[in-house]
Amino acid sequence: MTPTVRTPRHLRKSLGSHRLGTVLSPLWKPENLNWWIGCIFAIGSLLFAVASLLTLLPALAAACSLQPYINAIFFSGSIPFTLAAWLQLYQAANAHPQVGTTRKWFGWRPQDVGWRSCALQFAGTLLFNINTYDAMLPSLSWMQQDLAVWTPDVIGSILFLSSGYLAFVEVNQGQSWFQPRQLSWWVVFANLLGCIGFMISAVYAIALPEAHEAWSTISIGLTLVGAIFFLLGSLLMLEEAIKSELPSERELGRLPETAEL
Repeated sequence: MTPTVRTPRHLRKSLGSHRLGTVLSPLWKPENLNWWIGCIFAIGSLLFAVASLLTLLPALAAACSLQPYINAIFFSGSIPFTLAAWLQLYQAANAHPQVGTTRKWFGWRPQDVGWRSCALQFAGTLLFNINTYDAMLPSLSWMQQDLAVWTPDVIGSILFLSSGYLAFVEVNQGQSWFQPRQLSWWVVFANLLGCIGFMISAVYAIALPEAHEAWSTISIGLTLVGAIFFLLGSLLMLEEAIKSELPSERELGRLPETAEL
């Protein structure tokens, strides 16, 4: 039998120790911050997947009269990503609070691999906000597209990939790199695959003086793949959002009334 373990991720997010398939908890937990993070990430992932699918299937987009709104759907999907990423950063900034300390909105804990992962992810989402917004601007030249759309996309994807790797490291600290019976391992593994999909997609999204339709199709296809993996990771987070077994850590799953930087 594989023993259950409490990784740094469990402590940071006040999660209970459990293995895949050992718990089937109710999926309605609005009092739990981890639940909200999973739901909001799922909304953003779903919007990215829908926009990617409509781009790959123009006939479907035309039939639904959504062709003019595809870039707006991408931008709409970037907003939940940013909100959920900030909630994770807030949570990491306030992990293991000392008695009498004030909650922090962002914090500064560079020695904490979990905080670094969340900070990089949040920064990446801000760049995705910029790149998806700029993609809605009309009549951009190829050079303007590279500066306003592609550059923040690539940098944001690098930050996402770095974040996903650190989250994977956090779960596997002191353990095997392959833990298929641990639910948290599947969460971070699915997200890491999503990060890889977004990263390769960004590389192929570069605008050139001569259009390369095949590159564009590959880019959108990998965005769809990445979004599906992020959606899977988000849905697994709903099951992962089990209240802490440690009473002293339960407050970490709730939003504060006041906080400081």
